[in-house]
Amino acid sequence: MRVRAAMSTGAGSDFALTELELDDPRPDEILVRTTAVGLCHSDLTARQYFPGGGVLGHEGAGVVEEVGSAVTGFAPGDHVVLSFDACGLCRACLSGRPYRCREFAAMNYSGARPDGSTPLRDGGSPVAGAFFGQSSFASHCLATSRNAVKVDADLPLATLAPLGCGVITGSGTVLNALRPFPGSSLVVFGAGSVGLSALLGAVVARVGTLIAVDVVPERLELARKLGATHVLDGRSEDVAGQVRELTAGGADYAVETSGVASVVATAASSVPEGGTVALVGLGDLAGTITLSHYEMVMGRTVMGVTEGNSVPQVYVPQLIELWRAGVFPFEEMITEYPFERIGQAVADSEAGRTVKAVLRF
Repeated sequence: MRVRAAMSTGAGSDFALTELELDDPRPDEILVRTTAVGLCHSDLTARQYFPGGGVLGHEGAGVVEEVGSAVTGFAPGDHVVLSFDACGLCRACLSGRPYRCREFAAMNYSGARPDGSTPLRDGGSPVAGAFFGQSSFASHCLATSRNAVKVDADLPLATLAPLGCGVITGSGTVLNALRPFPGSSLVVFGAGSVGLSALLGAVVARVGTLIAVDVVPERLELARKLGATHVLDGRSEDVAGQVRELTAGGADYAVETSGVASVVATAASSVPEGGTVALVGLGDLAGTITLSHYEMVMGRTVMGVTEGNSVPQVYVPQLIELWRAGVFPFEEMITEYPFERIGQAVADSEAGRTVKAVLRF
């Protein structure tokens, strides 16, 4: 079928709206009519990996139009939120940890299906697709039962779309990985969608002292509105010292979402002996981070977290229930744009004017 898609052609390139050919669903695939898709930082950084052209998008939400012959549990008309993909067969997947899937990179970042094929073509030429098992910067996309989550039809899909990656990543880092005790202290470095989702998770966990660090005043203002007890300008002098002063010696937990090596070091210096730092942000994949040997030996823990250590089919419904109860207002981060204005959404996101852009079809 012909689909309308936003295609990138390399690092820093604009997304060009074009028509492409999409395969019919294979036996294990689901055809989804996309109604909304979140714009994530990963969609922008991944452009460099597909210089020949690729369709990104990995926070899709929409309506199932067709299911393959081997698909169970889904039917045409179902409303779904799309998330990351996993093989479902490796030891990590079989033990309930799809976020540690042995084939995670191939399933989500390669621009192809596991067999190396791509579901998208431009005039017969292959176009990188299957990004995070979906490539939902398109009017229709193919997914599988492994990365689709069925949701109630009365829920607003444009609101739910960011749950597929950014929101589960941030909130899950707190609720699934760190699991802070009530009354503890936590600092979040970066008040983008992932960082603010972590902050919302900390509010649900009843963290006592909750600090947000960023360089954009408007984002710090939103962080305070969403529950931060303190906000700090990341450009100010000795941020780690300020955190230690606010928390009587250091925050029990730190969440680092920027991926910037110097900020990682600051986060590690913001927690005391016995404190834990969760690394969430992806920076330079070939880069290195330098941490104080002494600080590590004295009992600090540094852990990496992928996709909030979540199982989307379990965790997304849990977040929806928290949202329905009014205790997880992640919609405060969202600014909606027509799909055709993806260029404006990218510009606003990169300038810090928008926290979480959602494109509507």
